[in-house]
Amino acid sequence: MTFALTIVALVAVLAISWRFLGSYMAAVFEGRVKWLARVERPLYRVIGVDPENEQSWQRYGSSLVIFSGLALLITYGIFRLQGSLPFNPQHLGAVGPALAWNTAVSFVTNTNWQAYSGETTMSYLSQMGALAVQNFVSAAVGIAVAVALIRGFSRHGSKTIGNFWVDLVRATIYILLPIAFVAAIVFIAQGGVETLAGTVNVSDVLNGVHQTIPRGPIASQEVIKQLGTNGGGYFNANGADPFENPTGLTNFLSIVLILCVPVSLTYTFGKMVGSVRQGAALLAVMAILFGGWLGIASVAEHQTSPAVAAAGISQSSASAAGVGVIGNMEGKEVRFGDTSSALYAITSTQTSTGSVDSAEDSFTPMGGFAALTGMMLGEVSPGGVGTGLYSILLFAIVTVFIGGLMVGRTPEYLGKKIQAREVKLAALGVLVMPVTVLILTAVAVSVHAGQVGTFNGGPHGFSEILYDFTSVTNNNGSAYAGIGANTPFYNVINTVGLLLGRFAIIVPVLALAGSLAAKRKVAASAGTFRTDAPMFVGLLLGVVLIVGALTFFPAVSLGPIVEQLSHGRFW
Repeated sequence: MTFALTIVALVAVLAISWRFLGSYMAAVFEGRVKWLARVERPLYRVIGVDPENEQSWQRYGSSLVIFSGLALLITYGIFRLQGSLPFNPQHLGAVGPALAWNTAVSFVTNTNWQAYSGETTMSYLSQMGALAVQNFVSAAVGIAVAVALIRGFSRHGSKTIGNFWVDLVRATIYILLPIAFVAAIVFIAQGGVETLAGTVNVSDVLNGVHQTIPRGPIASQEVIKQLGTNGGGYFNANGADPFENPTGLTNFLSIVLILCVPVSLTYTFGKMVGSVRQGAALLAVMAILFGGWLGIASVAEHQTSPAVAAAGISQSSASAAGVGVIGNMEGKEVRFGDTSSALYAITSTQTSTGSVDSAEDSFTPMGGFAALTGMMLGEVSPGGVGTGLYSILLFAIVTVFIGGLMVGRTPEYLGKKIQAREVKLAALGVLVMPVTVLILTAVAVSVHAGQVGTFNGGPHGFSEILYDFTSVTNNNGSAYAGIGANTPFYNVINTVGLLLGRFAIIVPVLALAGSLAAKRKVAASAGTFRTDAPMFVGLLLGVVLIVGALTFFPAVSLGPIVEQLSHGRFW
């Protein structure tokens, strides 16, 4: 399939998903879907929850923090004890304290940052009972927070925003589990490995070569890593490994799985607030940003790497043979090629997924620029499951506030007056990520322990550090692999970004949901700024770009931009 046909097919599939999956998710969280009631009701009894008892934003947030804290402790405990636990055919020992803590925080925050090789570090029990479980529930937490914020807009005069435990259960069993189950069957049918039989030893007696091939419950973890915008792979090679991503179909399906829930949640938003046009406006902003960054990456990667050209290596022989321009294939799978790899990378970094099917450290400077700056936008295009929707809604509130200042009116959004409290909460949620990224980057480049982690010098080495903290704070998890992150310094400092990037944004979002839910709706008037029109789309787009550019341009200039200019040109 050509790159153009891939894009057409992707748009068509996502359009269907937007309409039908989006409508289905609205029905799920409005309580109109009950086909798994026999599974759902016993779960509430086990955790001691009355599904009819709704919570204030404070209780909702407390439940979320308590659940995440318990998940963190259990996950950490499994890693530390895995050498004494079952389902460990490779007899792998306990994970070290710093790495176990880093990994537990990473997966609980839906980041899935991996400073280790999965096939040589984690037992089957750790993969299934810790990592895969967190792939489901951490994604469900993000969806729950987005739904709580939607209720803040849709309700009026309400002291509650739903029940966290109900939203968590319903997101898991009605949305994530069914889709993951079907997708896993497709992956297995395509050649994805799913077994508990242990490793395979292969001996080539003639050549005297012996090889141990790791196997495990791979396909099932692969689909939820993508669907939940998690990204952590069973293998160190992630989606470039044929056991995880065996064919072009699974590569395409991976991209669909990553995007389907974040895209569809905009329809869910429109449906639940009573105007699908409102969701379509948000989707338009997401699509424009995604398309722009995909254009940068695909053009950059369809050219020869400047470093390769500087080394005197020519691709003219390929052109002479009628192959045409093959682009920058350094660090890429020949199965997928340059532009499809760029599509995968942008999909992964424009969401909070972080999975890869190529080595982003080997991208051209501008290709790496696209992957890096896509996260710096706040991952709103379309962002992760739940996180993308509530992040762009924070920008939307800032946007209507700016629009109100322009015309001298109290800003309104979906019939709710946006006042000082709402603007402060939205601004806090927007600024947590960039402030954290820049401070942590400054610390790392200023101390010896941070400097020695990079395997490259100059602007590319700086980009590796900047990418690290941008990734963890955006709960993305991808990396320029030219950084040695499995050190006490990076294992500890990265957890700061992981935790702040997750909970320092979720708490203001829930407080905002509570504040909005308590407000009464005001009737639209002739002076009301329409938030479902092209003007709002353009203004929101401008706010996202300006905030990202003003915050990160100096740092990016020291990394990929100066690296590209050192070769004398941008393209």
